[in-house]
Amino acid sequence: MKDKFYNYIQSLQDTITAGLEKADGTATFKEDIWQRPEGGGGRTRVIENGAVFEKGGVNISAVHGPLPTAMQAYFNVGDVDFFACGLSLVLHPVNPFVPTVHANWRYFEMYDKQGNVVNSWFGGGQDLTPYYLFDEDATHFHQTCKTACDKHNPEFYPKFKKQCDEYFWNAHRNEARGIGGLFFDHCKATDDFSMDNWFGFVTEVGNSFLEAYVPIVERRKHIEYTPQNRTWQEIRRGRYVEFNLVHDKGTLFGLKTNGRIESILMSLPPHVQWVYDHHPEAGSEEARLINVLENPLAAWV
Repeated sequence: MKDKFYNYIQSLQDTITAGLEKADGTATFKEDIWQRPEGGGGRTRVIENGAVFEKGGVNISAVHGPLPTAMQAYFNVGDVDFFACGLSLVLHPVNPFVPTVHANWRYFEMYDKQGNVVNSWFGGGQDLTPYYLFDEDATHFHQTCKTACDKHNPEFYPKFKKQCDEYFWNAHRNEARGIGGLFFDHCKATDDFSMDNWFGFVTEVGNSFLEAYVPIVERRKHIEYTPQNRTWQEIRRGRYVEFNLVHDKGTLFGLKTNGRIESILMSLPPHVQWVYDHHPEAGSEEARLINVLENPLAAWV
């Protein structure tokens, strides 16, 4: 399974970066191959200063070795070895009317000292972080997620949407990071859903990413914006940074396993503001967004 999934994410990285370069029309991804001293490595691809994407990355990695002591406590296990591979992407557009997007699909195995697999699971998801809320964009993104889920189990979308709303919650701000999407983790084999079934589901979601995001980019990338719109975008980007550095488990895992810091922090936007005690004007589009982030909708579709 680990070879099967790693082959998949290598191909998916090629598909997604090609689709994003087409949407940008100017910039291309720069590739960086790296190795992890403890075992494994990755292929980082970064796009910067494009017509559409100010900064973004579409990264894959496959790392392995002894599970560090700090992560043993986190997983409540003893001295074991691990293998983890996945694709992680974040895109920060120039235009404030184009949303930031994040996605991740991953597979994890744990082994005893004899090399036997003692645990394995899939995880992942995709979520949207707009700076200005267009209801039709939110509906499109969630409908694409739901369509992918429904092909495998009609209970998946409501379950994983709820988990997404709960996970991407900036508790210290009492607001969501964005308008959600899907989040699933520790997806293990059961009597009625095998690891091959989970592979089929996770790849279905991965294959849906461009369909979920690129039509939104195309609708919004030519909207004219003001310096005030850009300031709002940078203030909201600050909340994105806060979540990734304070709450995100993927960031924690990368830092605790001696991951490549440039790839881990690739998710951070290049231009951000923290304005003291900032509040949007009542009745504004900015205030409407905050209201939705503080009170996530039960359903977009």
